[in-house]
Amino acid sequence: MKKYVLLISLLLFIKPFISVAQLTLTIEIDGLRNNKGQILLQVYDEKHNKVKGAIGEIINEECVIIIENLKPAKYAFKYFHDENKNDKLDNNWMGLPTEGYGFSNNAKGTFGPPSFEKWIFELKENKKIICNPNY
Repeated sequence: MKKYVLLISLLLFIKPFISVAQLTLTIEIDGLRNNKGQILLQVYDEKHNKVKGAIGEIINEECVIIIENLKPAKYAFKYFHDENKNDKLDNNWMGLPTEGYGFSNNAKGTFGPPSFEKWIFELKENKKIICNPNY
């Protein structure tokens, strides 16, 4: 009987710590130019290691992607509007993207992508981020 009481006490003590460590990040991408294709998104940790990937459906020229089971930490993400569903960001003959793309913090670069440091944000609690793609 003592073993069961000890086990239950231990589980009740640990449970709050387990639930705190699991956060949800909701990413809303607004201002897409059409409903064609899909959104491909990649989430990175602060060391630029890929953590998760997701594919989002476009409805009414917007997309909502929910990333669950994240630990409190610093993250960054990038995404693009894969209009033709070929799983790559298409470019024109000069190398400029012809499909919409974006980064966390709505970070923008000059003559190329923004530095990774501009994408990083801290996730301490469940969070919703609204982004607008570049076309």
